[in-house]
Amino acid sequence: MQVAHADKTDRDKPIFYQGDTGGANLGSKDGELVGNVVITQGTMTIRADRIVFHQNSDNSLSATAYGNPVSFREKRDGVDEYYEGFAQRAVYDGQRRLLELFDRALLKKSSDEIRSNYISYNAATEVFKAEGRPDARPVDAGETPLGARVRGVFQPQTKEDKAEPPKQDKDAKDVAAPKHDKGAKDAAAPPKTGNPLPLKPDDSLSQQAGK
Repeated sequence: MQVAHADKTDRDKPIFYQGDTGGANLGSKDGELVGNVVITQGTMTIRADRIVFHQNSDNSLSATAYGNPVSFREKRDGVDEYYEGFAQRAVYDGQRRLLELFDRALLKKSSDEIRSNYISYNAATEVFKAEGRPDARPVDAGETPLGARVRGVFQPQTKEDKAEPPKQDKDAKDVAAPKHDKGAKDAAAPPKTGNPLPLKPDDSLSQQAGK
């Protein structure tokens, strides 16, 4: 089964940013935007109320985003599928390809998801870490407090997801030998003492013993 990671080619794409107000330093390649902020780079999109961002030396993006909620979306490499993150605050390190979600966090990949008040996700390895933490802000009317719990669901895998190439039988490979004529087979020397053949269940052995 192929392991799919976040799209590695995103860092080779230009960074587009927009917001209601804000500015950027063209020399240091950083900026801050407020109001309906959208930043995109390749397949990656961040939407938030406020974002402080920076273009790294390898052209990757690092950003701290605030919103209600912040949304983060990026395509996985090798498959037509995205992973998504939602939280009140998100910190993304493009050089490490690490996404951190704080407060009422939700991480989704296909139909699988994890919820907590803190989630970190390494897009290079597809490994996540979640911690149950108390809500960092007052819960609005009608909202259910998440509480210091980690919750998630893994949906059943399809047969295609579970399929793996058949493993080669090492013992069969070791004992395999070219075919010989009957005379050569009769003249073959018995195996040396101290190097016993692998023990395998074989009905033919019991039949021969009964003759």
